[in-house]
Amino acid sequence: MSLQEGLLMSCALGLLCILVYVCLYCFTSNTPGQGKEPPGPRPLPVLGNLLQLDLNRPYETLCELSKKYGSVFTVHFGPKKVVVLAGYKTVKEALVNYAEEFGDRDILPIFHDFNKGHGILFSNGETWREMRRFVITKLRDFGMGKRVIEEKIQEETLYLIEEFQCFNGAAFDTAQPVNYAVSNIISAIVYGNRFDYADPEFKARVNRVNKSVEVTGYASIQVYNSFPWLRPFLWSWKLLMKNVEDEFEEIRQQARGLQETLNPQDCRGFIDSFLSRKQSAETRGHNDSLFHEENLVYCVANLFGAGTDTTGTTLRWGLLFMAKYPQIQDRVQQEMDRVIGGRQPVAEDRKTLPYTNAVIHETQRMANILPISIPHSTSCDVHFQSFFIKKGTSVIPLLASVLRDETEWEKPYSFNPEHFLDDKGQFVKRDAFLPFSAGRRACLGEGLARMELFLFFTTLLQRFRFTPRPGASEDELEIRPAVGFTLTPSPHKLCAIWRP
Repeated sequence: MSLQEGLLMSCALGLLCILVYVCLYCFTSNTPGQGKEPPGPRPLPVLGNLLQLDLNRPYETLCELSKKYGSVFTVHFGPKKVVVLAGYKTVKEALVNYAEEFGDRDILPIFHDFNKGHGILFSNGETWREMRRFVITKLRDFGMGKRVIEEKIQEETLYLIEEFQCFNGAAFDTAQPVNYAVSNIISAIVYGNRFDYADPEFKARVNRVNKSVEVTGYASIQVYNSFPWLRPFLWSWKLLMKNVEDEFEEIRQQARGLQETLNPQDCRGFIDSFLSRKQSAETRGHNDSLFHEENLVYCVANLFGAGTDTTGTTLRWGLLFMAKYPQIQDRVQQEMDRVIGGRQPVAEDRKTLPYTNAVIHETQRMANILPISIPHSTSCDVHFQSFFIKKGTSVIPLLASVLRDETEWEKPYSFNPEHFLDDKGQFVKRDAFLPFSAGRRACLGEGLARMELFLFFTTLLQRFRFTPRPGASEDELEIRPAVGFTLTPSPHKLCAIWRP
């Protein structure tokens, strides 16, 4: 066969493959007798709808697509079919009323690389159920929702105040000190102690977590999830894996150190409790126990990552919004001065600080830090609304569309604390407030995060007034988020002015 014939044959085979792909799509897009599948933009062969999506901010494109295709629609991330759920009513119906059907986790390639099916966030089946039960129990044992953790948070706020005072009113980046402070709360639960902000290993660990969360949201990683064979060519994947391996080794070393002084009758934190349970299983000869080193390492990594990034990011948004909207900051501080005075805030003050509480809730709504929930997967064939969704289909609850639902919020695109206040100025709950998601996969640490946000925010606002850097106006403060898996504020500096 000549070279020319070989080239023609290759082209013909390529065209045939594309034709087969298109035919398969056309014939399998709706299964007779089962119902119609959700509508969506027509995908290209192989690429799907990737060219139509802003891969750095896919939630924005998906929100726009929902206006055209409705609250349940289909997009293709490369060859992978994904069903998107948009709007409060649809997301709540799926995650709460159909909790079992939409309750599995879709483990994307990057998430499998992280956890190999172990831990809490990226696992399914018995591993997920057993680890989830254990984690919830231990979070409560070590203070979540109790006075003991409230005291730890109050103590940590004082360290953070000292850190802010070191800048003497000069402009600084709030990211690292805030993240260190918040990280110390989950560290107290996991390890049984806090760390000094200057500790190089602690700083490296927190910075590593934040960088990993950022890189996971890069467009290159979204492409990798669609085409895993690209892995050897992606520096972002290599950076993530280096960070992950360093983090796992750090956790193993910490666990070995705690193992040496372990007293099962007096557990200092989550790791002690896990090691005690593991030791007990080994003593009884339970070789099939799920309490092994991999689950320990991945559970701790999940807790440390989630407990550091999300709450720290939300708190930073709160300080940024206060500098951006000084009149709102005025009202918060006036209410606190009137109700609390000079004493340290406590969790119970939430009931008597309705405006402050409303501002914190509105911060969570507007910050929208997890605009796309970690993907779910259908555990069985589902007839949902008027559509048929096959077992094993990847499902994205679009939380951004819930927190900005135009049918639920009076001013969805403005920072408006009145969303959470009635005509008498009292705090009111809103059904469409779902920053922690809902259902079986809702955030396990919601109670802890809510307490942290309230105590850190009120204590900082009690002691400082937050302003833009000298010479800058409030209008110059950017509130469009940076690119990342969670939405962090764009780089900025604030001044923390001591309040007499």
